[in-house]
Amino acid sequence: MSKELLRMKTNNKKANGNGLSSSAWEMRPGGMLVQKRNSDSNQSSITVPIIRLKVKYGSFYHEVKISSQATFGELKKMLAGPTGLHTEDQKIFYKEKERDSRGFLDVAGLKDGSKLVLIEDEISKEKRYLESRRNAKMENASREITAIRLEIDKLAKQVANVEMDIYGGKKVTETLLLSLIELLMTQLIKLDGITADGDLKLQRRMQVKRVQKYIETLDMLKIRNSALGNHNANVPMHHKNRIFTGQMPKSIYYQQEQRKMGNFADQRNPGPVVVTTKWETF
Repeated sequence: MSKELLRMKTNNKKANGNGLSSSAWEMRPGGMLVQKRNSDSNQSSITVPIIRLKVKYGSFYHEVKISSQATFGELKKMLAGPTGLHTEDQKIFYKEKERDSRGFLDVAGLKDGSKLVLIEDEISKEKRYLESRRNAKMENASREITAIRLEIDKLAKQVANVEMDIYGGKKVTETLLLSLIELLMTQLIKLDGITADGDLKLQRRMQVKRVQKYIETLDMLKIRNSALGNHNANVPMHHKNRIFTGQMPKSIYYQQEQRKMGNFADQRNPGPVVVTTKWETF
């Protein structure tokens, strides 16, 4: 043990003999024993006082016990229960001056028994009401867009199935095509009636584009389906083990045209009539 540490302990014993407690000393980094600073020893003994405040709201007084070092915002939270006012709708006055929520009670000069006045902020209340309505509308719009998107997904599958049938050479009823177009138009009308902002507006626009694309696809399928029906009436779908998809080969097309022209010429020059029965002479 070093001579310096022995000397400190000896001084510490003398200090204790003079009425100083050992708690007045502390070991600093490096092993040095020093006397505690006054601020450190006083800080541990200081307690924050609790004050009672009288807050007038309308014709009623509300007594609140709160720390003197609390903020006016914390005071508003305590008053929200008994007064029924939202913290954002409260305006607190002390000595005829409105106090900011971030201000401290003791800094403003409040003491035990101080009186304050609380009034309702009508402008803030109106803003909160409008904001809550706006949020409710956005939530409702979000639910509606989600429901419409799910319905469009179902219709998209039906459009895809019809498209596969028609391009595969299978004719479908025109009623089915018209029904799908009508259902998609209904979803388009629903989307047009939704009011949305920000991200919801982008979501609605995306669904509108989807519906428009499917309607255009069905319009093209109607034309192809009609043409497919005309070809089916004149051209067999199976020819030499080939499966046609509704498009007539040129060779068959020219043969049919020549046959039609020949029939038309025969009708214009029918030639002599051959009588096979007696009633045909009449």
